[in-house]
Amino acid sequence: MTLSSTPPAQRPHQFARHAVLLLALNLAFVLLTGWVDGGEGVSPDQLFTQPLFLLANALPGLLLALLFLVASRRPLLSYGLAFLLQALLYGINALKLKQLSTPLMPADFRMVGQLRKGGMHLLGSYLPATPWPYLALLVGLALVALAWRLEPTLFRRRTHGKRLLAGATVLLVLGSLLGGMPAWARFYDGETLWMEPWSATSTAQHSGLVSSLLMFHLHYGQERKKADPNAAMQLIGQADSALRQRMQTPPEDTGAMPDIVVVQSESFFDPAIMKGFEHNDLTPNLRRLAAQGSSGPLHVPTFGGGTIRTEFEVLTGLSLRYFDDLQFPYLQLNTKVVPGMVRTLRAHGYETVAIHGNNPAFWNRNTAFKAIGFDRFVSQNAFPKNAGMDGQYMADRAMTDEIMAQLKEAGPPQFLFAISIEAHGPYDVNPADAAARDAIPVPDGVADEDKRELQNYLYHMQHADEELGRLAELLAKRDRPALLLFYGDHLPALAGAYETLGFVDGKDMLSQAGTWLLVDPRNGTAPVHEDLASWMLPGRLLERAGIHDDAYFALTQVLAPQLASLTRAPGAPPQAEDHAEQHTDEAMASVALLRMKGKLDRLLPRSNASSGTGSFANGESHPATDIAAGVPQ
Repeated sequence: MTLSSTPPAQRPHQFARHAVLLLALNLAFVLLTGWVDGGEGVSPDQLFTQPLFLLANALPGLLLALLFLVASRRPLLSYGLAFLLQALLYGINALKLKQLSTPLMPADFRMVGQLRKGGMHLLGSYLPATPWPYLALLVGLALVALAWRLEPTLFRRRTHGKRLLAGATVLLVLGSLLGGMPAWARFYDGETLWMEPWSATSTAQHSGLVSSLLMFHLHYGQERKKADPNAAMQLIGQADSALRQRMQTPPEDTGAMPDIVVVQSESFFDPAIMKGFEHNDLTPNLRRLAAQGSSGPLHVPTFGGGTIRTEFEVLTGLSLRYFDDLQFPYLQLNTKVVPGMVRTLRAHGYETVAIHGNNPAFWNRNTAFKAIGFDRFVSQNAFPKNAGMDGQYMADRAMTDEIMAQLKEAGPPQFLFAISIEAHGPYDVNPADAAARDAIPVPDGVADEDKRELQNYLYHMQHADEELGRLAELLAKRDRPALLLFYGDHLPALAGAYETLGFVDGKDMLSQAGTWLLVDPRNGTAPVHEDLASWMLPGRLLERAGIHDDAYFALTQVLAPQLASLTRAPGAPPQAEDHAEQHTDEAMASVALLRMKGKLDRLLPRSNASSGTGSFANGESHPATDIAAGVPQ
């Protein structure tokens, strides 16, 4: 019975009952949101201790329920549908926590657009195999449909514009919140709620997932750092002598410029950093080649996923540490020209080719690679029709074959950037040779699902090591000189195994470094072991190739010892910095921002081929800080 059909004498009582019903629904929604959330700060037993935390976390859902109520006039239907959609959000968050050990972040919603670009095959593999979540969703939808058919309406359909006004008001409030209107930042902030900017996990645990998403969206989603040209100039001036030394022209080399092959190996790391694997030789080719070249720990800006974060740093030499707004850079780039290693190599006559056995549209690589400067992108459809698969994805052996097929014995030098995919998670899919997988020993204590996932990963990781050795041998047999850079983009998401075994250094999984290797397959050198960050790899590679005229890359090498370990995955515990490190880090942020905007070159020294020294772009022997005032931000 609607309010309009009630006799006038009974309307106050009817109105009171409706008010009590809505109050009860709102309270139930808030408490159930806290219960589903599971965070200690928004649990139902905190209702009388910190009610604001529970309300803030449930507020977007409440506004959505009110919007549905205005449209449907059915309270149980409206609140039930809003809660169902909210539960779906929490289900997706649970999947991310299981695979990557970090909660949802605002940038993750950019992945929705990737579902129609080849992403469903990859992302869909992370969906639960058990039917229960899907049955629960179907039951929820059935209840919604039942409520639509059977629940009486709360008020009449025609309200002389009142419904339209109410709906527009609720929609405006909800839209301003989700749209990031700055006024909301005073409510969703670290003083009103609990926020640790360096830890989304801790923020979500104390303030709830929804509040965490809104706080990061409001405080960091819209933020743009501004470059300080004076700080950049000061840092460059301090590095003057070291920069000039790095940029000296090497002796004339009568040989041809080397072909350069870079392999970004999916989820590759040396298991020897895990307890129980210290003495296992699971990466014999990596260790053999490391004894003939340069290698060491590689600090990357992601964990378990987000390959393009590491990939972007390697191709551009820019640290995402200095770009808070670039969580998924290829999806957010809005410039047609991105400076980096690829364009530097093109300027030196290299043909630049990217190779990846997956859909080229996924992660927006087909567009991003053009901006970064690749001449060609050889993707899944260009591979032979009989290219081998292992598990869910293309085998690393097929990628090695394609690398060798693309290399030419004549013509300009080539730069090949190959992205593997065989070892991509999730790790619950049987590989091509299950018997070989089962024969891989794992330490005691790792059992059931964790054991099977670890064995599956190690199976694919050993294939990556085998292909590293095979590729090095094939390159050594060619007539043309070559350099081979190999690195892992991030550690795999094996949270269960990590928690059971732990790591040799005693740190957590988010603080672990991967590995990198740079070698000349034909001419070994004395081994060099050094910590680097992924954004420092291009400078090291160019230097080894004899290309010294890009002062920015030379600067990354000068600063590598100070800054390498500061690169870390989101959610990793912050690392203590001394005053000098912090000052250098802040100045380097300005250098990176100016580099991205194309405004750094005038501040950097230029190579002088005739004298073998560096001269500054403004013609002075040392940078003057007053020139910075003329550099726009």
